Amino acid sequence: MTKPTKRRRGPSLAEVAELAGVSISTVSKVANNSPDVAEQTRTKVAGILSEQRYVAPRQRRAGGPRIGLLVRSMRLPNTIEPLRGAMERAAVAGMPLEVLLYRPRPGWIDDLQAHGIRGLVAISSVLDAEEREQLAEAGIALVVVNPLGPPHVGHHSVGATDWAGGYAAADHLLGLGHRRFGVLRGDDRSMVSQSRASGNLAALTAADIEPESIMTEPGDFTFEAGLDAALRLLARPDRPTAICAASDFQALGVIEAARQLGLRVPDDVSAVGFDDLVLASMSSPPLTTVRQPLDQLGAVAVGMLTDLIAGVEPESHHLELATSLVVRSSTAAPSKVRKRI
Repeated sequence: MTKPTKRRRGPSLAEVAELAGVSISTVSKVANNSPDVAEQTRTKVAGILSEQRYVAPRQRRAGGPRIGLLVRSMRLPNTIEPLRGAMERAAVAGMPLEVLLYRPRPGWIDDLQAHGIRGLVAISSVLDAEEREQLAEAGIALVVVNPLGPPHVGHHSVGATDWAGGYAAADHLLGLGHRRFGVLRGDDRSMVSQSRASGNLAALTAADIEPESIMTEPGDFTFEAGLDAALRLLARPDRPTAICAASDFQALGVIEAARQLGLRVPDDVSAVGFDDLVLASMSSPPLTTVRQPLDQLGAVAVGMLTDLIAGVEPESHHLELATSLVVRSSTAAPSKVRKRI
């Protein structure tokens, strides 16, 4: 009786090393993403690993596909909260998740494939069209959280109702009686920033606020940008009585600018942020802000990604989760007597 042939799961390191003309240790380093391999050699070996569909033993033992979470920085709260939600959802799904710091270099997508990554959640993606195409060619599904550009058919993404949140922020201030406004924009390369500012301006326009009573300032989402912009606005003789910021960090910059100029929040100027980070409730005064469900963004993205890996097309290529206004102590009706600078 003929003995059954034992089936193998892809090539061995020795076979890949022979094909690449390098040592087994070099192949192992590339397969495990070790840094001490020349870039040309890494690219060559990664290509062979991909062609031969090599999967590392530790990934074979894990059972099932692996997914990656691609981030630009681990220092940003807007990254940490989606990461937490993604990890919790991945754990429930029983799908191993790896956190990857985005460092563009030749062959990095081949490395993902060689490591058994079948799907990728990218936070505030910096991936260009070529990289997205390479991911598709490698069979790696992609879901972007808070995409920088407009959602595209065929590309899957998750975001928040930024326009509606911006509208709610300005509408809240209008309801308090404010009629002179500052609008702090975020990074205008980001659709998130454009949508929030557009929502602010739509509410003000609907309330027939005169254009000269709306003072917009460019910038980015940082505390420093909010501080610089607010110092300029609050030094004007016709300074705004209320400021809509594109992020909580910017709004905290507004509070600091008021302090430096001898003004009080909300007595002399009201401030509204966006995100509802932990710092928002800890500031002085506590910050009125628009909450976006950051942890849910990560969780929903992983859910969408697991569907894609399973061959199930989501109902929509872009999902938006609802924002909500959180009113705290940084907003109030405008003071009748304005303090002079």
